[in-house]
Amino acid sequence: MTPVLDLRGVAHAYPDGHQALFGVDLHVHRGERVALLGPNGAGKTTLVLHLNGILLPGAGSVSVSGLPVAKANLPEIRRRVGVVFQDPDDQLFMGTVRQDVAFGPANLGLRGAELDDRVMTALRKVGMEEFVDRPPHHLSFGQRRRVAVATVLAMEPEILVLDEPSSNLDPASRRELADSLTSLDVTVLMVTHDLPYALELCQRSVILDEGVIVADGTTREILSDEALLKEHRLELPYGFDPAFTPRR
Repeated sequence: MTPVLDLRGVAHAYPDGHQALFGVDLHVHRGERVALLGPNGAGKTTLVLHLNGILLPGAGSVSVSGLPVAKANLPEIRRRVGVVFQDPDDQLFMGTVRQDVAFGPANLGLRGAELDDRVMTALRKVGMEEFVDRPPHHLSFGQRRRVAVATVLAMEPEILVLDEPSSNLDPASRRELADSLTSLDVTVLMVTHDLPYALELCQRSVILDEGVIVADGTTREILSDEALLKEHRLELPYGFDPAFTPRR
């Protein structure tokens, strides 16, 4: 089976000479939910920016369902790979929730009833349909994050990339977002420092450190390896035991 996300030998250096990635291999198959873990400065953001062509590799290749991430393919790649940023206000800029969620599909040419259906379907998936005509700035932070997810889902992506989705959420909003994410029929790559959230939502985890993949396995196995976590500056909350925590 062709991986829905396929990175082979990806290396990247910034113009100032800083090398952020060193030959990364990562293969994600359709329907997987994978957590991308690692300390600050590990190269996680650089990797994510390669997934929809914001950055292109200096060496190696990235493809999405067999389609190379290259300049000629960027419009289709950016439809297939939806990125939800850490701050929802980076994605919400219109007067109403409806207008924000409709923005991407409208740019693809959808109009009328088809566009309305796409908007409402995306909002229902995140439990925000009743807020469709509210201004985004009147919503709570957690609600805005779910609307930001809906703006990406409205494009019907093959892969949903989430950057620190649980950050700055209160416990109720954290649970509501988790409920929405686990109900989605889409491949997920979740960048997070929240190790319990990774265990709750993702069966598989990958640790990236100093620009290379240093571990790839089940989330429970990785979080149970104290020496591995310590070596790569990852810490579980006090008293948290992954062996006795259920996963969705």
